[in-house]
Amino acid sequence: MGDRLKGKVALVIGAGSMGPGWGNGKAAAVLFAREGAKVFGVDQSLAAAEETKSIIEKEGGAATAHQADVTKAKEVEALVKRCVDTYGRIDILHNNVGITDTTDVVGVTEEEWDHTMAVNLKSMMLTCKHVIPLMEKQGGGAIVNLSSISAIRHNGRPFIAYYTSKAGVLGFTRGVALDFGKKKIRCNAILPGMMNTPMMTTRWEKQMKPAELETFLKNRDASVPYGRAGTGWDVAKLALFLASDDSEYITGQGIVVDGGLTCKFS
Repeated sequence: MGDRLKGKVALVIGAGSMGPGWGNGKAAAVLFAREGAKVFGVDQSLAAAEETKSIIEKEGGAATAHQADVTKAKEVEALVKRCVDTYGRIDILHNNVGITDTTDVVGVTEEEWDHTMAVNLKSMMLTCKHVIPLMEKQGGGAIVNLSSISAIRHNGRPFIAYYTSKAGVLGFTRGVALDFGKKKIRCNAILPGMMNTPMMTTRWEKQMKPAELETFLKNRDASVPYGRAGTGWDVAKLALFLASDDSEYITGQGIVVDGGLTCKFS
């Protein structure tokens, strides 16, 4: 246990995990708690949020689980109110929810486009809209948004809405950082690369036989210059840094966590 976030309250959006293992938000919530933060964990699945809460409490930390659809303004307003009613303040906002699409611009439907934009981008607007006024009154705060390396490069697959929404996260992050910098509110984005998280692995497990999946994962690891795909903990460690006072003079940035993948020519 550490004290890098001692006395702080962290609102983690997407604090659960889609399956067994450690997603980015689950790992961040637990790591924040290990460093002294009180964690208000939000997820669309209450069971997933409760699992994270249980892990934190078993380690001696403080946490609250809350279910919400963060694409809905009234639900975001309600969760922010409950967090403040529970812990008195919000020092850290970690926006971690996200989905992918599987089509190009010709094939994507209006419904698919709108849903991806709502989950990946609108949700951040809504949480920031309701949290930033509180941070202003408190004298500052830290916001950490999840983007992707797909915001800055194509990954070889037709994810048009995903690419666009994750690039939008970078513009949104810069705008928030500059609009509220003088209020001592910092806002940064994390760009994960090739990650082995439950969001990805649960999908592959349904599509492949065990031996086929093993070969796929080995080839995937080999394609990364560092020699392995990333984990939720790789993202969580950077989220901790950006949420802590160690990054006091860093704002408006998009920081890549990809084992060197974006440095490759092909």
